[in-house]
Amino acid sequence: MEHNSTFPIKQNELDMLRDEASGYLKSIQWEQGQRAKNKDKDAKDESILLYLSRANNGSGAIDITSVSKTILALKKRLLPDSVALPMCLNQTLYAVQEGLALGIWIKDSYYDASGLSALNERKSTLDSNGKREFESKMHTATAFMLFATAYHILHNLKPHASDDLSVMKQKFAGLPEVSFISPLKGVACNLFYFDKYLGHPDIIKTDKDVIDFTVVYFEAVIDEIQLRKSSLEYTETIEDRTYKLENSEFAISGWSNVFSGTAKSIEFNKIKFEQIVGNRDAKHFARRLTERMLSYDFEAKKNPFQELGGFMPVFMGYGIPGTGKSMLIAAIATRLKEHCDNLDIPFLFHPMPDTLISTFQGGSAEKMVEWMKPMQDPSKLIFAPIDDAENNLQERTAQGVSAGVKEVIGVFLRYTEGAYAVNYGNSSIGLFTNLPEMLDKAVISRVQGRFKIDGARTEHDFLDQDHLWWRKLEDTMPDFINMAKPNDYTFLQDQGLAKNMGDILNSIEKPSEARVLEAYAKAEGKHNVNDHQFFASLYKEIQNIFPFFSSRDVRNIQSAISLRLTDFDLEQDWFDNPEIYFKQNYETKFNMLQELMKANMKGLNFSDIRRQEVVRYLDNVATIADTDFKRKVDARINQLNIETKAREQFGK
Repeated sequence: MEHNSTFPIKQNELDMLRDEASGYLKSIQWEQGQRAKNKDKDAKDESILLYLSRANNGSGAIDITSVSKTILALKKRLLPDSVALPMCLNQTLYAVQEGLALGIWIKDSYYDASGLSALNERKSTLDSNGKREFESKMHTATAFMLFATAYHILHNLKPHASDDLSVMKQKFAGLPEVSFISPLKGVACNLFYFDKYLGHPDIIKTDKDVIDFTVVYFEAVIDEIQLRKSSLEYTETIEDRTYKLENSEFAISGWSNVFSGTAKSIEFNKIKFEQIVGNRDAKHFARRLTERMLSYDFEAKKNPFQELGGFMPVFMGYGIPGTGKSMLIAAIATRLKEHCDNLDIPFLFHPMPDTLISTFQGGSAEKMVEWMKPMQDPSKLIFAPIDDAENNLQERTAQGVSAGVKEVIGVFLRYTEGAYAVNYGNSSIGLFTNLPEMLDKAVISRVQGRFKIDGARTEHDFLDQDHLWWRKLEDTMPDFINMAKPNDYTFLQDQGLAKNMGDILNSIEKPSEARVLEAYAKAEGKHNVNDHQFFASLYKEIQNIFPFFSSRDVRNIQSAISLRLTDFDLEQDWFDNPEIYFKQNYETKFNMLQELMKANMKGLNFSDIRRQEVVRYLDNVATIADTDFKRKVDARINQLNIETKAREQFGK
């Protein structure tokens, strides 16, 4: 559902709820349900669950629980000599109190928006339908309140928790029960078990454990709510809006669980495009990508380029080793970061970690979900490169592919297209690989933009590559480089950015791959290349050769052609004075881009562009399909050559 409106959560309104929140921490009452009491019968962890289920001495008497007292007792146990409350305990207590205040605010807001307040006032006069609606809305209010509370606690504590929480997760025996009956009962139940865990001697061994445990506990609360949210009704007024806490990065958008607190931008080396030799196609693509991402509108939560068909949520750069993949990733990040700083936009550089594949069953999927989730955060621009993509997204049917890889691919596919795929036009995932033929077919079919990273290709490129190296020596010892410079070429003049793809693709007339050329010739025999039917015929011929060629490929070709129609430079003065374009509202930006697009299309020839892009795509399909086979053949030939040579030498 569209998140169409943003509501501020004002700090002074939260301040007024703080007393109520600290009241809950001082004392709550909760009577355990029968099921929670009997949990110990089939418990996986006898001691802790037994302890939780006997929390009331099994008598069913209502117990008064005080989280703040338990925290003080922890202080005595862990740091008997300290006068003040230690940092970690203090942080935790504060985070839980703030989380509760925010949860109460969210609950009040839902009461008003959903009409629950009005029902509550007429509670005594409701008929059976009214009572049902009242109860149902109470459940939803409670669930959303607990969700908001847990989410805010995680936002505040996650940055201070240990990176590896696996030991704490092992100790944690789950939530015996979560109550949605009413907001008061929901909070009481939640704090009751939180308190019991904190009081258990095996759970908390150091003051840092208190933060770690709190994170594990409230993550479990969120998981439980996510599991049960499909049974909740009257959730429209939760899902159609975003609440943003003023003077903070914290925002809550429906049930979406994006830890804006966890995804921290990774450091990278600053690199300019001019320092990369060759790679015209790749540099051009990278520059377009940055301009398009920067056009994202934070108010409307959409990108005008998406509407024009010029945005790529997933793209791929491929080429032989040593042609500058890692440099290119750094250059895209550098360019985005510079513009974002200039325009005052939050930017997240979010590369996929190398340690994603886990040996635990389900562990890789969990890590992959954690990595993909921040991509659904509409409050920043996100560039998420996957370097050496063939390691984590390898063809699933290949022999010996680990279960972890299959899990990772499953999550990737789900989040890039399908029910989970939210793309606001603010994030882009880039696959970078030397071995595109080893990537999973379904993953490749998600790729909407692709380009070659082919390194130095011309004499000038090689001149420039050397120049970048020896000019450092020349800077320190001017007379040391005693060699003549070229007459007709200024160093680095070819390394600037192309005006548009036409400059780069001019030479593309016919396919370079033999099997594609053959299909092309057949189609050309039947139809003129300017006929629509030529392409239909070509696609059919290609499908006969490559059975996996499908409608998805045709859609990818269409999106490549749409990209070409939006292949124009944004005006330089838009960057110099952001007020002209970047700071405008969505409609204005969209109209300005449409004007630019129309002006740009005047110089283009649709049938040429269509032919170039089709040829480029099909060559690419063939290269990827053939490379695997070629590699095996080459290896075999090499082996035979070695054997023959060895026999000759042996004979001598």
